[in-house]
Amino acid sequence: MTLKLVIGNKNYSSWSMRPWLALRATDIPFEEVFISLYTGAADKQRILDFSRAGKVPVLVDGEVTVWDSLAIIEYVAERFPEKRLWPEHPAHRAHARSVSAEMHSGFAALRNECGMNLHRPIRGVRLSADACANIARVQEIWAECRGRYGQSGPFLFGAFSAADAMFAPVVHRFRTYDIEVTKQTREYMETMMTLPAFAEWTKAGLAETIVIEKFETL
Repeated sequence: MTLKLVIGNKNYSSWSMRPWLALRATDIPFEEVFISLYTGAADKQRILDFSRAGKVPVLVDGEVTVWDSLAIIEYVAERFPEKRLWPEHPAHRAHARSVSAEMHSGFAALRNECGMNLHRPIRGVRLSADACANIARVQEIWAECRGRYGQSGPFLFGAFSAADAMFAPVVHRFRTYDIEVTKQTREYMETMMTLPAFAEWTKAGLAETIVIEKFETL
């Protein structure tokens, strides 16, 4: 049975991007179900019909329903171990899970001040000290991971992994808000942006015409 992944707008939904990219980049087949966010009661009810949490993304695998980006990635990693979404070495895997969980639960200032919006013209904004600290921490994580594991590939843990999927929307945020980054960070961003699955999501997001005003304030 083919997996079904319920997602929101590709232009805006960073949480949808994470499991979508994990699946697409590792060639796991799935059916994509798009439900636009903040466009009325009918679409909200469609999301609720999939998950009482009322949020996307949602993964449906037969009688199994999984919601929350990281939970979906964990489920898929167990369901398809041959895809090696997490590094094989236990210590490397623990490191990848730790930085992914940090991304999942942290960086609130960066999220709030640099919301994902692929259509937004590239320009900087005045950022708070907390957002600047978040940016520095992300770059620290990326530099450490690539410093440790870069000999086996250009991604955070050498080969593409769940950690790359979890940080993927930050690549868009850094680009869209013209964040000043190190040379090493820029190289990693270019690696991600040339990943076919990343490029596919970006192209589809830019092709969307739905405008959600609450995300157009920055």
